[in-house]
Parts: sequence; C-alpha cells; structure tokens
Amino acid sequence: MKPQYFVIALTVVTLFFMLQLFSPFLKPMIVALLLAVATNSLNIYFKRQIPNQFISSLLMTVLLTAIFFIPVLYCIFSFATLINKIDQKALLEIYNTIDHWVTNMPNDFLFIKDQLNKLLEKIDIKEFIQNLISIGAFLGKNSAKFIIDMIMILIFYFFFNFYSTNLSHYFKEALPLKREDSNTLFYESSNVMSVVLYSILATAVLEGFLFGVFIGFFGYDGILLGVLYGFASLVPVVGGLIMWLPVAIYEIFAGSTTNALAIIAYSIIVISIIADTFIKPIIIKYINQKVVKTPSEVNELLIFFAIVAGLSTFGFWGMIIGPAMVTFFISLLQLLNKFTNDFYSIEKSIDQRK
Repeated sequence: MKPQYFVIALTVVTLFFMLQLFSPFLKPMIVALLLAVATNSLNIYFKRQIPNQFISSLLMTVLLTAIFFIPVLYCIFSFATLINKIDQKALLEIYNTIDHWVTNMPNDFLFIKDQLNKLLEKIDIKEFIQNLISIGAFLGKNSAKFIIDMIMILIFYFFFNFYSTNLSHYFKEALPLKREDSNTLFYESSNVMSVVLYSILATAVLEGFLFGVFIGFFGYDGILLGVLYGFASLVPVVGGLIMWLPVAIYEIFAGSTTNALAIIAYSIIVISIIADTFIKPIIIKYINQKVVKTPSEVNELLIFFAIVAGLSTFGFWGMIIGPAMVTFFISLLQLLNKFTNDFYSIEKSIDQRK
C-alpha cells in the first residue's frame, strides 16, 4: 500500500471518530462558523479600527448577542409567559363575538359570510386552547436547551473571530486548489453571505424598530411585536402584513376603529413605502460600501425559501444554516464558472496557435 493511501484511510477513520466525539457541539460550531464567515468583513473592519484582537473579537460577539440573540430570547420568554396567562374564558368570548358578528352580516356579502362560517365550523376552540398550553410547555422545556446552544455558539463565534486569520490561512493551504482559487472561494462565499446577513439584519432592525415604537403607544408590548415584525419582514411581498393586519383586526373587534386605521396607515405609508422602498436600500448600500467591498445581489425570494427550508430541516438554527448553504453553493457555482471560462480560454488560445 502506498503511504499516501494509508494516510488518507487513517484520516477518514479519524475524522469519523472526531465527528462522533464532537457530535453534541457540531450544530453550534457550524452555526458559529457560518456567522463568523458571514461577518468576516465586519470583523476585518473592527480589527483595523481596534488593534487589540481580543477586544475586537469580544466586541463582535457582544454586537451579535445584542442584535440577534437577546431579542430572540425575549420573544421566547414573552410567548411562554403570555401563553401561561391566557384567559380561556376570554378566548371563548372572542370566538362567540366573531361568530355572532358573522351570523349578523348582511346578505349582500353572502359569499364572504358563507366562507367565514365554514372557517369558524373548522375551529375547535377547546382544542385550540389545549394546543396553546402544549406550546407553552414546549417553550418552557426547550428554552434551557436553546440558551445552552446560544452560549456555545457565542463562545465558538468568539474564538472563530479571534483566530480567524490563522484558521483562514490554514484551510486555504489545506484545500487542493490554487491559492488564488482558494482566496476567490473564501472571499466570494464570505462576501455573498455578508450581503445576505446584513440585508436581513438591516430589514429586520429597521422595520421592527419602527413598528415596535409606534405600536407601543397603543398599549402593546413594543419590543415583542417589533421583533416579530422584524422576522415577518423577511417574507417577500406580504412581509409586515402578517403582523399589522391581525393587530388592526383585533382593534376593530375591540371597538377602536380609529386605532386600527392609524396602525394600517402607518404600516403601509411609513414602513412599507418610505422605510422599505427608500430607506432600506440606502442603509444596505451604505453597509456594502463601508464593509463589503464588492457587493453581490441575491434574490430575496431565494433567501426566503432558504430560511423556510432551513427551519424545517435544522430547526431554529436553520434560519442561519439555510441561507448560508445557499450562498455558499452560489459561490461554488461562480468559482466553477471561472474554471469553465479559464478552460475555454486555454482551448481557444491553443486553437489559435494551431
């Protein structure tokens, strides 16, 4: 047996046992690595401003915690508390009120009335309440696991940033590619993932903040609804409609038609038109020019489906893994396209020489 084959076989066996050894930490490590790659350009920017590598890496970790993890934790605990405090009698009263309202609708809207009646017939309010209680128990049970995963991700994220230069040089040397191609693959994937992450954060933070501050004046939990609006804004076309429409409907049933109209007008004019159409592109352009030197365009619908697929396959952390896998695949296609163009260029030059 040739020595290189023996080394390859030994490496494969060792890799298998390494995966078994670190299997409990694989998902946090992968998420942390993807986040580190996606924020690499920002990490480089901070290192230029702050020479101390430890402080710059710590600042990156604190920033990630403040922007992403703290709002998510707040949502989980708020939902768990809210579900446990749900008044079952109040839910039955709301259901009866809606049923009474639909029953007394004018016959001029007979089609809508029939559809609403069919919908109400399918709703089992007791089963719905039972499901809510089950969700509350599930959130309470899994919140501890989520916190542990989050802490592990932040620890790995810090070390990936702290040793980013050494790790990137090591993996570039280990890859069976030319150094130029290794750099292209790394920077291209980092660049595309950065654009996606910054676009998601810019959209979520901007629109969530605007909605949360405004809805807080009506007595709602502005932080909770703002964070939820931020996640909803990632959905193409409908986006924030998922959030402001139920709130507006609730205000109408509560007898506050003026509040409902104000929420609808603000959500459409200020957030959907002004913020989403005019302000968000300016923010993303500014971030790309200052942090990402070669911005890339990634289709929003593709990113949305990547998030949905990631959530269904990998759970909550799939929201990060899904888009990262898609953007890395796009980077590989771009590198493959480069190889193809180089190959045809060589063939063409050979033909010309003949």
